[in-house]
Amino acid sequence: MQIKFCGAAREVTGSCHLLTTRQAKILVDGGMFQGSNFSEGKNHDDFPFDPKEIKAVVVTHAHLDHVGRLPKLVRQGFSGRIYLTKATAELAVLIWQDAFQIMKENQEKYATPLLYSESDIAAAAAACVGVDYEQSKEVCPGIEVCWHDAGHIFGSAFLEIQAEGKTVIFSGDIGNENVPIVRDTVQLPPSDYLVLESTYGDRLHESVDQRQKILLDLIVEGAKKGGTIMMPAFSLERTQEILYELNFLSEHQNKLPPIPIYLDSPLAISALPVYRRYQEYYDEGARELVLSGDDFLDFPQLKVTRTREESKKLNNQPGAKMIIAGAGMMNGGRIVHHAFHHLSDPASTLLIVGYQAEGTLGRRLYEGAKTVKIFNEEVLVHCTVKAIGALSAHADQAKLLAWVGKGAGRLKQIFCVHGEAHAATELAHRLRDHYPSVEALVPEYLEEFEL
Repeated sequence: MQIKFCGAAREVTGSCHLLTTRQAKILVDGGMFQGSNFSEGKNHDDFPFDPKEIKAVVVTHAHLDHVGRLPKLVRQGFSGRIYLTKATAELAVLIWQDAFQIMKENQEKYATPLLYSESDIAAAAAACVGVDYEQSKEVCPGIEVCWHDAGHIFGSAFLEIQAEGKTVIFSGDIGNENVPIVRDTVQLPPSDYLVLESTYGDRLHESVDQRQKILLDLIVEGAKKGGTIMMPAFSLERTQEILYELNFLSEHQNKLPPIPIYLDSPLAISALPVYRRYQEYYDEGARELVLSGDDFLDFPQLKVTRTREESKKLNNQPGAKMIIAGAGMMNGGRIVHHAFHHLSDPASTLLIVGYQAEGTLGRRLYEGAKTVKIFNEEVLVHCTVKAIGALSAHADQAKLLAWVGKGAGRLKQIFCVHGEAHAATELAHRLRDHYPSVEALVPEYLEEFEL
C-alpha cells in the first residue's frame, strides 16, 4: 500500500491524499488551495493522478480546503462514489455552490477561468453517499472505512481505513477542546499509520474557560467605542459556535451590549437548517438547550442580511454594531467589503477567530500590517485588531499530542500535514520527544511512501 501527498503538505490548505492498494486507488479529501487568490494557482493545475483511475473518494468534513475540488474531479473523469457523513454531504453541496458564485464574480471582474460548472456540482452531489458515525463501509474491494467523530465542525470525522492487513488513520481536522454544539473528539483507535493535521502544531490556545470572557470583553470594548465590530468567520461551524456563545451571553447571562448583531453570510444562513436537522450530532449541552425550547442559533439582537443590498447598507449605518461575515481568512466574501469601509476607523474593531493562511488579507492584518490593499486601493489600518485562539475550531499542540498518546502504542509512522512548514515540523519534533518509538515525518508535496 502506498500513500501520496497531493495537497496540504507543508501548507494548510488543499487537503488531498492518494491511497493505492493492490485492489484500487482511493482519494482522501479533495480540497481547494486557498491563499492570496481564491480560484487561481494550483487549483487549476491538473491533478497529480488520473481522476478516471480513482475508484472512490472518502471525505473527512465539508470545509472548502477539504472538499472544494471534488466537482473538478468529477469534471475530469471521476465516476465513482463520494463517501461522507450525512450532514457533510449536505454541507458540501452548499460549499460548492457558494464557491461557484464567488468564482463567477471573479470571472466577471478579472476574467479568471471557472474551476467547474453547476452541472459538475450536480454530478458530484449525485455521487455522494451519506454514512453514519461509527459505520464501517467497504468503499472498494478490500478497503474498509469507518467514520469517527472528530469534534471539529458539524459532521466532521477522522477516518479509520483498513486494507492489506494495515490500519491507517486520516485525522482530517481535529477539534478544539469543549467546542460548542459538536461532541468531543473520539479517542484514537489502535492503528499502524496516522496522517495528522498540524495547523496549530506550534502553539497553544487560551484556556477554554477564558473563551467566553475574552469574547464578551472585546465586544463590550468595541461597543463602547461606537464603531463596527467585524468578525471574519468560516461559515461552517465557527459562525454557528459564535452564535451559540452570543446566545448564551444574551439570553442566559444578559451581559451582551444592546447593539445590533448581523449575520452577513449567505452560506452560514443556508447552513442553519442543516444544523437543526441533525440534532443527533449535538453534544449534551446543545441537546439540553433544544429540549428546553431554546434555539441556540438565534437571539433577539441577531439580524440576518441575506441580500447583497442589505449587506451594503450596513456600511452606512451609524452607531455601534457587530458584523459576522465570511470568508474566514478574508480572502473573499462580504467581510472584505466591510474591511474596506471600516479598517481605517479608530472606533472599529476586527476580531480574528480562525486560522489565517499565508498570503491572505486576514494573515496580513493578524501580523500587524499598517496598510493593506483592497480592491486595488491602499487602506490604512487604524482599527483595533485582536485574535482569539480559544475560539478556533482546531486542536492546539497540547490536544494533538494528548490525542495521539491514546493510540501511540502500535503506531509506526505519523505524517504531519495540513500545517505550514514550521508548525508541522514543530509538532513532529514534539511527537518524537513524547513517543520515541514512533517515526514522525513532515512529507513534501507529491512525496510518496510505502506503508
